Amino acid sequence: MPTAGLHHITAISNGAQKNLDFYTQVLGLRFIKKTVNFDDPTVYHLYFGDELGSPGTAMTFFPWEHLPQGRIGTGQVSITQFAVPPGALDFWRTHFDETGTPIASDEVLFDEKRLVIEDPDGLLLALVETDDPRAPWTGSGIGSDHAIRGFHGATLSITEERKLAGILTEVFGYTRESEQSFAAGSQIRYRAASGAASVLDLHVAPGMARGQEAAGTVHHIAFSVPDETAQAEVREALLARGQHVTEVIDRDYFKAIYFRTPTGILFEVATDTPGFTVDEPKESLGQRLCLPAQHEPHRAQIEASLPELVTG
Repeated sequence: MPTAGLHHITAISNGAQKNLDFYTQVLGLRFIKKTVNFDDPTVYHLYFGDELGSPGTAMTFFPWEHLPQGRIGTGQVSITQFAVPPGALDFWRTHFDETGTPIASDEVLFDEKRLVIEDPDGLLLALVETDDPRAPWTGSGIGSDHAIRGFHGATLSITEERKLAGILTEVFGYTRESEQSFAAGSQIRYRAASGAASVLDLHVAPGMARGQEAAGTVHHIAFSVPDETAQAEVREALLARGQHVTEVIDRDYFKAIYFRTPTGILFEVATDTPGFTVDEPKESLGQRLCLPAQHEPHRAQIEASLPELVTG
């Protein structure tokens, strides 16, 4: 019952327009879906990814306006990693300089060259050079020789590896691959048995302060399963380990279950189907406000409460 790497990552912003502009114009992702937070329809839920928002490419946001700044620390997804082609980082260094995007570090980790940058909310993102056969979205003006392919993986900051190792290996089907030690802790790489977005790096740092969830932090990380049958198997395995797991929740574009790991990080397991074309054709994804059925009767009120977005 292994998962197939990452499905999506959902983070928090404090402004919808700047969020949209950065992920489409600076990173060159496609704006896939404009909907609302199912639990708070006064807030957008924005999705970015490849042409279809395929599993392993979808970066999503809850952009609460005027939210205070969070703090990245242990108990969080601390870095979201995107895959770019070998040799592409020279282009991205120039591009980030021209767009005023801060580069936090320029480094090599696990023999991979990467740039770590900050988005407008201070969320940490890494562009990692790696051979990745996925076709990129190029409609935002960044050519295929340099464009993001989707997620490479994610970095999770925790205090103890053992709190997460069993779930990753025995339930999700990850393999512990390698480790690099540093003065303040270590980086331990796990890899999924399948899926393009297959990497999880555990940043184990016993002395790091706990993160504070707000703008510029990740809300949850989702892992991919093909269908509801596989999802049910994962859920049963988690329950057998004593995890408190939600019932299956219909998110329109996928079915989801959630649980909070012993490290404090919120995990989701999401199905690959039905995808983002259930309520919009592929050609016009992201062009209208799509509401879940329970909120559709209140469309006028919801639209009036949301800030206007210029999608240009």
